[in-house]
Amino acid sequence: MPAVSPSMTEGTLARWLKKEGEAVKAGEILAEIETDKAVVELEAQESGVLGKVLFPDGSQNVKVDAIIALLLQAGENAAALAQPVATMAAPAVTAAAVASLAPAAASPVASPAAAHVVPAAAASGRLLASPLARRIAAERKVDLAGIKGSGPGGRIVKLDVEAALTGAPAAASGSVSASASASLPASAYEDIPNSSMRRMIAKRLSEAKQTIPHFYLSIDCSIDALLGLRRDIGDCAEGAKLSVNDFVIKAAALALRKLPGVNASWSEAAIRRYRSVDVSVAVATPSGLITPIIRNADQKGLAQISTEVKELAERGRLGKLAQEEYQGGGFTISNLGMYGIREFAAIINPPQSCILAVGAGEPRPVVRDGALAIATVMTCTLSADHRVVDGALGAEYLAAFKKFIEQPLSMLL
Repeated sequence: MPAVSPSMTEGTLARWLKKEGEAVKAGEILAEIETDKAVVELEAQESGVLGKVLFPDGSQNVKVDAIIALLLQAGENAAALAQPVATMAAPAVTAAAVASLAPAAASPVASPAAAHVVPAAAASGRLLASPLARRIAAERKVDLAGIKGSGPGGRIVKLDVEAALTGAPAAASGSVSASASASLPASAYEDIPNSSMRRMIAKRLSEAKQTIPHFYLSIDCSIDALLGLRRDIGDCAEGAKLSVNDFVIKAAALALRKLPGVNASWSEAAIRRYRSVDVSVAVATPSGLITPIIRNADQKGLAQISTEVKELAERGRLGKLAQEEYQGGGFTISNLGMYGIREFAAIINPPQSCILAVGAGEPRPVVRDGALAIATVMTCTLSADHRVVDGALGAEYLAAFKKFIEQPLSMLL
């Protein structure tokens, strides 16, 4: 299992494109691997015959460097598949992989894709159960010998006893909350397995919220002039369908060029300030959020930004982004305006120091020259890492961003 991204420690073997016994040429695509960010194609490094698949389609939590298949080279036959067991029994080889290659008489070992509940009776005949599970069982007169444990080493835990009382199957440890599984019958809910992407999103955002000192600044931008320019460009250039978000990306990039202190990230040794203005754009996919990057966004025209965003977003939803297309970036934009959200505060995407949350443009009453008027107003909220960006710098950045948005012709100069 290759590490196709720096943060990857495990992945899902989505599907094999070659079957056992099929010839393989170096450079051919062997399988598709789902990582925390995308679906990546696995190329064969050498030619041969795919002799043994150790992890079937859909195998989850496959550790990086685990052996996932064996390739027969020229002159080798199927008998060679059993020979590497002794030499390959290194830390990188999982128990499931060794078991699948061992003789049939060997005791079976469950693969990660087909793990099952271990009976609670140990080899010595002693029943494994937690003190709390024993107490509940004694109070409710439940025979522990008839329960399969879902705890470490097959130990019976509280959830197993409660499941036996309700007749519902016990949830695997850590899969659902104790209160939810104890109070609801199995027919009342459905457990949706977490994808690699969803688990990584949960991990990174939890760490971000716990370790990054967020603070928030909001600003209202009048976008009537922007909407007028967008309409005029559409009338002049047939087929050029710019979105408000395209203008937002350009304005955010130009403001970063003007205030480079925001285009930075924190480390204990130094604040890293980026020389290029690379803007990440949050895109919703069926598996979770991904942030493809518009490189050098400050140097690109609106039409080019629009084309790149559409193309990257589509491939992001299909899980077909290359690693360099979603890793990196110095600043993120998250736009929920198209859903009618007026304003919100987003969680910073580490190691970046800022993320801009963009709300919907809507008619609001405003005061101009002492008189009440109606303007189309868009609220934007900057979430900033206070270790890198202080309040004054964040306010300067939003002021520069607002000026570009409200004077959109300046973005064309």
